[in-house]
Amino acid sequence: MRITGGCHCGAVRFEAEVAGAVEILDCNCSICGMTGFRHLIVPHADFRLMSGVDALTSYKFGTGAADHLFCGTCGVKSFYQPRSHPDAWSVNFNAVGNPGGLTVTAQPFDGRNWEKAHAALG
Repeated sequence: MRITGGCHCGAVRFEAEVAGAVEILDCNCSICGMTGFRHLIVPHADFRLMSGVDALTSYKFGTGAADHLFCGTCGVKSFYQPRSHPDAWSVNFNAVGNPGGLTVTAQPFDGRNWEKAHAALG
């Protein structure tokens, strides 16, 4: 199934191919909690940035392994490169414009205790 989405101002737009049933990770770390980010993991090969590469601003903290990408105009983080899945993007499910038809389950992720939670993912 093809989903589309992007940032609030429309500068950043993406599309991705996902299964009809998806799992969303609800993380409680400081940045996800403050921004309302809900993780939909999409392999790089199934994601396409349609527009806005020049609008993206990068932010790294902690280990610097995750590359948080924000629209430089409206500030929305619609996707980023997570350290937990180096071969995939983490798409903000809240930035998906057409989630109808998807079966969605949410799983909590204890990002405040990242190493332990990541190991539990297997």
